[in-house]
Amino acid sequence: MTTLTRMTMTTVLDPRLLTLTQWLSPAYPTGAFAWSHGLEAAVAEGWIGDSATLEAWLGDLLAHGSGRMDAVWIALAHRAGDAGTLAGLEARARAYAPAAERLREAERQGVAFARVTRAVWRIDLPDCLLPLALGRAAALTDLPLLPVAALYLQGFVGNLVAAAQRLMALGQTEAQAVLARLTPLCARLAAECETATEDDLSSTCFLSDIAAMRHEPLEPRLFQS
Repeated sequence: MTTLTRMTMTTVLDPRLLTLTQWLSPAYPTGAFAWSHGLEAAVAEGWIGDSATLEAWLGDLLAHGSGRMDAVWIALAHRAGDAGTLAGLEARARAYAPAAERLREAERQGVAFARVTRAVWRIDLPDCLLPLALGRAAALTDLPLLPVAALYLQGFVGNLVAAAQRLMALGQTEAQAVLARLTPLCARLAAECETATEDDLSSTCFLSDIAAMRHEPLEPRLFQS
């Protein structure tokens, strides 16, 4: 490796991105692996059964459902100027939750994220729902919104693809192909959320909401949602 190449790599690499990838890594102790976001119920109902139906389901979640909503919440929390504004966002985000398990999923992961991030990075980060905790932590550590939202969305669908592998016949290569095809959508939605306001909060993935509700009495089950 030449000196010029080493200098170029050092100049391009933003060390803040390493912090972000640490936060959104499956190894970060938020317990994301325990939640399927209603996917388990959707598989049980026969709504998802192969890679094509999984990809369609996740694409709709990203573009029209909780993925897009979470990106907007991240953006709003990133721009929140004080704790009072963040508390108001928290109340509204809770009101938007369509099912008890969906709220519990965001709440427990958010509390776990805030606890670890607060202790390691020494920031004043209150316990709140995961998208809000992430957006606020990013603002407090001077992380730009675009990569935060993009990597969050990719991690969101990546976790669901991993859940699908435990619920149905889905090989590793096929699973990664689904995730790769959804990555451009993650990038587009992240770019759109940079200018998002509360007027952009909406979800039309009603079958996903129904799946979240139907999961509550589902037995046996692997996931908490």
